[in-house]
Amino acid sequence: MTKLPDWLAPLPGSAAMRAADAAAIDAGTPGIALMERAGSGLAMLAGHLIPDGPIAVLCGKGNNGGDGFVAARLLHAAGRDVRVFTTSAREDSTGDAAENLARLALRPRPFDLESLDGCAGAIDALLGTGVTGEPRGAVARAIRVLHASGIPVIACDIPSGVDADTGAVPDPDTVVHARATVTFGAAKPGLWIAPGKAHAGNVNVIDIGVRAESGATVGLLTDDEVLEALPSRAAGSTKFTAGHVVVCGGSPGMTGAVCLAADAAMRAGVGYVTACVPHTLEPVFEIKLTEVMTRGVPEQDGRLEADAAGPVLEAVDARDGVLVLGGGLGRTDGALACARDVALRATGPLVLDADAIAAFAGDADALSARTGPTLLTPHAGELGRLLGVTSAEIEAARLEHVVDAARRTGAIVVLKGDDSLIATPDGLVAVSEGGAPALATAGTGDVLAGICGAFLAAGLEPFQAACAAVRAHLLAGRAAAAPHGPDGVIASDVIAALPGAISGARYAGRS
Repeated sequence: MTKLPDWLAPLPGSAAMRAADAAAIDAGTPGIALMERAGSGLAMLAGHLIPDGPIAVLCGKGNNGGDGFVAARLLHAAGRDVRVFTTSAREDSTGDAAENLARLALRPRPFDLESLDGCAGAIDALLGTGVTGEPRGAVARAIRVLHASGIPVIACDIPSGVDADTGAVPDPDTVVHARATVTFGAAKPGLWIAPGKAHAGNVNVIDIGVRAESGATVGLLTDDEVLEALPSRAAGSTKFTAGHVVVCGGSPGMTGAVCLAADAAMRAGVGYVTACVPHTLEPVFEIKLTEVMTRGVPEQDGRLEADAAGPVLEAVDARDGVLVLGGGLGRTDGALACARDVALRATGPLVLDADAIAAFAGDADALSARTGPTLLTPHAGELGRLLGVTSAEIEAARLEHVVDAARRTGAIVVLKGDDSLIATPDGLVAVSEGGAPALATAGTGDVLAGICGAFLAAGLEPFQAACAAVRAHLLAGRAAAAPHGPDGVIASDVIAALPGAISGARYAGRS
């Protein structure tokens, strides 16, 4: 797959947006007109979200500052008390920004510690989408004062201090915390990828007459169309034609992970699930898993041993199963050796989760030897172990690391989070819109792994299977929280909500 599918909304980067602006200007739309449209949208939202009181407009020297000058002029013309502040000398503004500064009836003032006194809100027009690295000098000081004030902030195009292309925040002490962001032409990746996402607030896209959708490698996953390709059982279907998933894992104190993945796979539509588990724990699984076949495999003290690999592979090969490996496995030498052996020898589709990822700690490239479709579903700590970095490093640069992991492993990598990122080996990335806090509970990662297995068993192409699983998981999390809110939701509630969430999304576009 070399381009984004139609069910992803392109999130163009800063270079693509600059090219789109240039193309629009070459086609006959003056840059000053584009800036007027951007500033008008900014003024409209700022006036709505800050309905009363003085509004401070903080402007830098570039086109982002020019958008701020337009917004200040329009808000002032509408009768608002507007105070304009700059972080650079007047002569530093050039081109269309300088023209809009000249049109401004208000006299801009240098920003200082008292600039925000008495203001009801502010517009951040300090740094634009093309700025990388941490803010410095007068801009950094202004951002710190803005944050300390506690007043609501509307960001222009991107919150200052957020990398528009990646969502990285180079300096957490100098980044704008916006209530809302007004962005132009299309949303940028940094508005939807953490940690930038946490600073953007509500994202509002304003059409200013530019298009930069072609060539984007990052797309936003908001469309339920991704689920429409799922097949449905027909009159002639059997439990075997509806797909087979093998879930392997489990250890003392961690039998729930296998149970959750197995139940989720069945609720996501697969017809037949086999659980390969430590043989002394098999009675536990027999009780907990009514609809699932179990197979005890070699273990020691309830934990899988290296020689369990053969029986697990036999179970997978028996009915061309999709293997979901790692939930509750533990990290004993025997369990990790089993997971590594199974992963490298299995020729069919594989979902590698949880402790099975640890079997490749610091050796991500080894997974590239696999010939079958591979999905990895790590959280930040698990991905960090795989790549030999800390979870904090992963969280600070989520896009960079998920793309690196997919390239090195040759797998589809799902980096879990509110902004779950799904990356392909050739660099395409889907970003989940998130917004399901109910999923922040133990076991929901196992649920996601089971859904991934079910969708691979249904025959979906691996990238679509991963994206569809993330989408179904999100929708089920929202549905589970609907009756009473997110705080009391447990993973089994999400499983119970899966069938309704999937069927509602799958058939919504066909009505």
